[in-house]
Amino acid sequence: MSTDTFETTSWSWQLSQFQQQVGEWLEYQSYRFQQVLPELSPGPISPWLVDLLKFLFWLVLGLFLVVVGWRLWREFSPYVYSWLAGGGNSYNSGGKTHVSDLSVAVWWERSQALYHQGNYREACRCLYSAILQHLHDTQVIPHQFSRTDGEYLQLLRSSVTSIQPYETLITTHERLCFGNAEILPENYQQCQQAYREIFQK
Repeated sequence: MSTDTFETTSWSWQLSQFQQQVGEWLEYQSYRFQQVLPELSPGPISPWLVDLLKFLFWLVLGLFLVVVGWRLWREFSPYVYSWLAGGGNSYNSGGKTHVSDLSVAVWWERSQALYHQGNYREACRCLYSAILQHLHDTQVIPHQFSRTDGEYLQLLRSSVTSIQPYETLITTHERLCFGNAEILPENYQQCQQAYREIFQK
C-alpha cells in the first residue's frame, strides 16, 4: 500500500489541535495569574470554570462566524441566485444593469445619444446590447452571462439565414472588449447599418 493514500491532515484533527491549544493557553494564563498575584489567587482554577471558559470562547467564535456569514450572504446572494438560475441574465459593460432589464428601443436611444456626444465606442456597445436583447426577446438565443461572442456567432449560423449583419456587430464588440483599436464614426455607421438590416427582416 502506497503512502499516497493516507491523509496528512484533516479538519477534525486540526479542530482538536486548536481546542487543545486553547485549553493549554488558558491553563498557562491561570498559572501566570497565580504566579503574579498569589495572594489574590484562591488556588488552581477548577475544571468546570475551564470548561465554562472554553464554552464561552466557542460561543463567541460561533456568533462571530454567523455574523460574518450573514454579511457575506447579504452581499453575494444576488450573484449566487444568478448563478443558480443558470446565468439567465447577462450584464452590460457597466455591470450594474441586466441586459434583459432594458428594451431594444432603450438601447437604440442610448446608442443615438452617445453617438451625438461623440462616444462611438459606447454607442457601438449599445447597438450590440440591443441585438442581444432582440435575440432574447424573439427566443432565438436567450441571455446567458457566460456566452462568448464566438458562441453567439456559432448559434446564429445555425438559426438565422443572413449572418453578415450580426457578424459586423459582434466583431466590432470583440474589438471593443479585447483590442485597443479606436472606434471611429465610420465604425458606428457600419454597426448602425447592420442593426437596421437585422430589423428590416
